This record gives sequence, structure tokens and C-alpha cells, in this order.
Amino acid sequence: MNNVLTIAVSKGRIFSEALPLLAAAGVVPVDDPARSRKLILETNRPDVRLVIIRAADVPTFVEYGAADLGIAGKDVLLEYDSDSLYEPLDLKIARCRMMLAGPKTAVKSGSRLRVATKYVNTTRRYFAAQGIQVEIIKLYGSMELAPLVGLADRIVDLVDTGSTLQANGLTPLETIAEVSSRLIVNRASMKMKHDAVKKFLGLMEQAVKEAAGA
Repeated sequence: MNNVLTIAVSKGRIFSEALPLLAAAGVVPVDDPARSRKLILETNRPDVRLVIIRAADVPTFVEYGAADLGIAGKDVLLEYDSDSLYEPLDLKIARCRMMLAGPKTAVKSGSRLRVATKYVNTTRRYFAAQGIQVEIIKLYGSMELAPLVGLADRIVDLVDTGSTLQANGLTPLETIAEVSSRLIVNRASMKMKHDAVKKFLGLMEQAVKEAAGA
């Protein structure tokens, strides 16, 4: 498989929005991704295959060489926080915002802020940069519930339209990061498969430009 480029990507919104870009770059899965249960998808190109994994695992697969490239949300990359990956291209897909949100009511003076999130590292860095100590409660879903039941004062989560926050009586307070999906590259692959990787990056960059101009 030394001559094959392996691209790690997760099912869901990122994959569905990445497919047109991959197609524009000349890469199309042989099997229908919506129907196939395969975790490794062959493509119309014998030198490119797709590996379907959890979104949070994409940077791990790429860093340790199980994949040459990956498509991952900036939220995942911020949380992973590694300098062992190249991040050469913003694909400008699956856009949203990572936000601090909560009830409009102020937190009691003198009490330590409790923040519920699955983005523990990102949240800690965000508040540390402001010199604020917080208690972070790690949750894996239903963040909006935490302030409603008294588990946390605030949440840090991804926000698209904001309708879920509004439906649960919460308000977006501050934007921590603008999020979109990025193409990432394994350092060793950039050296060992330099020509193939650079050619693919060029095709994807052109696909992004064409999509932006559509």
C-alpha cells in the first residue's frame, strides 16, 4: 500500500459536504457511502482509498500514519492540539461556530464558573488566556440540558443556526472559534509520498476555489 493514498474521513455532514470536492478532484467512492457498511472504501482511482472513522479519531489516524491525509473539523483539531500534523487547506465546508453559551442571568459573584463541554482542552485554554479559573464538566451530548438542571453555569458547544439554544432558553455569549473542515496531512507521508500528496492537495485547492465561485 506504499503507493496508495489513504484519506481518513468521518461519515455525516463533513463526509457529505466533502464528497463533491473529492469528486471535483477526481476521487469518487466505488460503493455508495450512504449504503455501504465498509470501513475502507475503494475509489475510482486505484491509488486512493477512503477510511471511514469517527470524527474525533481522524487526527489520530493521520498523525500515526494509518492515513496519509484526513478531513477533520477545526473543532476536532483544536481539541487534539498537536503540532505533528500539517494543516495546509481550509475546505470551507461544514461551517459553524464554537461558542460559549448559557442563560442570560449572571453567575453569582465569587463563585467558580462551571462549564459543560466535550471540548475540555479548548475550553480550558480559552478561559486560561483570560486569567479565569473554571470547573469543566465533560459531557458527550445534550449540552443544552446542563444549565437547565443546574449541572453547569455555561456550556461550550458548536452552534449552527442557534435554534437549539433558543429552544432551551440559552443565549450565545461569545464566539471561541470559527469552525470549518480542514485537510490535514501526515508529516512522513508529505516526505515519502511528496509528489502524490502535493498533486492531490493542488486538485483539492482548485476544487475549493471552484466551489467558492459557484
